[in-house]
Amino acid sequence: MKSMEEMIAAAQKAAETIQTQMNEAQAKLDNIEVEGTAGGGLVKVRATARGRIIGVEIDESLMKPEEKQIVEDLVAAAFNDARDKADRKSAEQMEAIQGSMGLPPGMNIPGFG
Repeated sequence: MKSMEEMIAAAQKAAETIQTQMNEAQAKLDNIEVEGTAGGGLVKVRATARGRIIGVEIDESLMKPEEKQIVEDLVAAAFNDARDKADRKSAEQMEAIQGSMGLPPGMNIPGFG
């Protein structure tokens, strides 16, 4: 049987390993890009899987003063679409990390989404 000190040391090492993997995953998520679209592609929003907005593209056909409300609605929809895709990519990455640690799918651990 292991001593209490050995068990504590093993737990601390495991925690450090998890923290390292989480940091690596967060860095990886910032390099994964998703694109949200609205209005059949008239508005596009590019974001990282962490949710940082990289760019917005609005088709010139929408650049009319009378279309202002429609453009605003489409931009909001594209942002939401990008955020949803970013959340899904993030969840995929976190599940992969959990799997690599031998944890069962769906196990809810703080910091893993």
